[in-house]
Amino acid sequence: MDFLDKIPMNLTVLAALTLGLAPFFPEPHLWEKLKMLVAGTLTRPVDIFDLILHAAPWVLLVAKLVRALVVR
Repeated sequence: MDFLDKIPMNLTVLAALTLGLAPFFPEPHLWEKLKMLVAGTLTRPVDIFDLILHAAPWVLLVAKLVRALVVR
């Protein structure tokens, strides 16, 4: 868990807001892929990779926030 502490929080927030939501128009990729996952149409490997790529900054941000709350 030490690697989470070494990553600056502002960098994590910036990554979540940029890579996590890019492209912004017509809708964020993460939102589109989550809708596909719920609908059951997320079957192509490139779409699954895209979901992982765009969700990773958000997962990292949540992990850092949970770690910050637990440690304090």
